[in-house]
Amino acid sequence: AVLFSGRLEDRLDVRGGGNLNHALETASAGDIFDALPDGLDTVVAERGRTFSGGQRQRLILARALTADPEILVLVEPTSAVDAHTEARIAARLRDHRRGRTTVVVTSSPLMLDAVDEVAWLEDGRVTAVGEHGDLLRRVPAYRRTVIREVDDDAPTPDGTLEEVGR
Repeated sequence: AVLFSGRLEDRLDVRGGGNLNHALETASAGDIFDALPDGLDTVVAERGRTFSGGQRQRLILARALTADPEILVLVEPTSAVDAHTEARIAARLRDHRRGRTTVVVTSSPLMLDAVDEVAWLEDGRVTAVGEHGDLLRRVPAYRRTVIREVDDDAPTPDGTLEEVGR
């Protein structure tokens, strides 16, 4: 997903008539417009290169939310934002998308804690389903991935076991 050059409002409300203000609030993007002298009339440089990675990510999320599709698939929608912003987005996204299907592909604990149901995949197959807290307790591989836990008994790339912290 990229931002193409042109007037920002036109690039965010592509179909016209969407609830852009609500989408911007959900995507925690208000600070971006506070910093722009022309607000939504600002002309975007090609690929949004005048915005930081986190700003671009929030603007692209706002664009997707403004379109309001019945089914929305988001892949790591908050990977470029700080934890406080991510927590706000996760909490707001749930309310914003209520009544619609939203699939979020992520390993972010903040996002996972905000969803209704988590499906854990291993080798392309669903091996566990449940709430984030439940999966943290009962699926060791899920816990290691989400909290980035180091497995002291995991083999190194050459197949040997490495002692960690000893």
